[in-house]
Amino acid sequence: MNRNICRLLVVVGLVLLTRQNSLAQDSIPYVPSPMYVVHKMIEVAEIKKGDILYDMGSGDGRIVIEAAKKFGIRGVGIDLNPELVAKAKANALEEGVSDLVEFRAQDGLTVDLSEATVVTLYMFKWFNNALRPKLQKLKPGSRVVAHDFDIDDWKPTRVEYLGPPSDGSSDYADSRTLYIWKVGDALAMP
Repeated sequence: MNRNICRLLVVVGLVLLTRQNSLAQDSIPYVPSPMYVVHKMIEVAEIKKGDILYDMGSGDGRIVIEAAKKFGIRGVGIDLNPELVAKAKANALEEGVSDLVEFRAQDGLTVDLSEATVVTLYMFKWFNNALRPKLQKLKPGSRVVAHDFDIDDWKPTRVEYLGPPSDGSSDYADSRTLYIWKVGDALAMP
């Protein structure tokens, strides 16, 4: 069976199993990025001192927390689910980075991203497409990294393909794709 069909079936199954309070929550289930993907997303984002990372659909906060731990940068996680936001806050406290990160229970499509220099996404394509106008208004040089779902008509600066995890841990996908855009990059602008 085609890998994309397998991924779709897993996500559809999660949607059917997960009951949320709103239509937006029903349409985007919480599926955490495996840690090997989180580490690669942070790497390809080329994070540097002074960056501010926004993670859309931050779930348990793993991307924001890892970036804060590794680079000492500020991070903001956005998720509709207040229970996941509470878990992310607890995780940040446990990891010793609660002074660097914040988590908000908010609709990602209504967030002001103007201070972000890095935005990470593991959202469905329709969400990425809806967020695109805000992403393209980020400061030149800002980076956007999307896990598995690209953005229509916005050519990535680069694409990274990841194989299955090297540590042998189970993962429902044989491979992952990361799409990277640098705002202001002539290749990435429509």
